[in-house]
Amino acid sequence: MLKKLFPLILALVGTGAGVGAGLFMAPSDEDPQAVAADGHADKARAEPPVADSHKDDGHGGSGNEYVKMNNQFVIPVMSAKRVEALVVASLSIEVSSGGSQAVYEREPKLRDVFLQVMFDHANIGGFEGAFTAGERMDILRSALLDAARSVLGADVKDVLITEIARQDAA
Repeated sequence: MLKKLFPLILALVGTGAGVGAGLFMAPSDEDPQAVAADGHADKARAEPPVADSHKDDGHGGSGNEYVKMNNQFVIPVMSAKRVEALVVASLSIEVSSGGSQAVYEREPKLRDVFLQVMFDHANIGGFEGAFTAGERMDILRSALLDAARSVLGADVKDVLITEIARQDAA
């Protein structure tokens, strides 16, 4: 008889322990981290995503936000007669606090000027050879920053190249 009750007793004890652990580990209504997480999740659904927001950037600026551009940029690298390679890049824009909405409102114009800058960079050979060398990337970043400021004004603090890759044509 004990052999038949033993699995049932183990199941009840295991279930009770699981429920007890779940109640013990559940966040309380007053837990500030849980409230912040819930508030952030609701805000993320209501507004476009902002990559990061902080009070001090370490360079004396305060309240800057990082806004990730929604889609990657694809730039063809041309030879005289054909496409030699494709460069794929992801960008983020550092703006003053509260400037993220302006980035999303002007995103089509920003994408246009960024593409033109990267096409020009490709046409002068910027994506040839060691295209990720510091000097070449500085030239590209500077041109992207100037282009962003032409659209958004002085609220733009920097343009970050978060990903870049080159795929040579076969």
